[in-house]
Amino acid sequence: MSNKKVKPTSHFIGKRKVAVAKATIRPGTGIIRINSKLLDLWGPKYLVARIKEPLEIAGDVVNSVDISVTVRSSGISSQSDAVRTAIARALADHVGDKLKTAFINYDRTLIVPDMRQNEPWKAGSSKPRASAQKSKR
Repeated sequence: MSNKKVKPTSHFIGKRKVAVAKATIRPGTGIIRINSKLLDLWGPKYLVARIKEPLEIAGDVVNSVDISVTVRSSGISSQSDAVRTAIARALADHVGDKLKTAFINYDRTLIVPDMRQNEPWKAGSSKPRASAQKSKR
């Protein structure tokens, strides 16, 4: 038996626009699930590749943990960004500051969520910033 402490289950949140992803990390064999689906079967390949970025930066650490993510709201692109942030936060906490620094150097939104949201629509306009054209004469 080794002296290494095994961390218990931990929970982390990632956000993008209205999408909220909740990641649970626990010791395991490297299985990653999003809404009970395996990562490779979850969505379009380019979004899956974007979600895999923190996994590639983390390296072999991923093979010793299982990550389960639940994501709700917004569109699939925002959901993928929220999932990516939640997974990166979970791995950074599991490994330590060295990996967190690597994530920030690669892409700051892996650790710090992008909180930009759509501007609300205003009454009397066709779009949030559009207004009726005015005649000068």
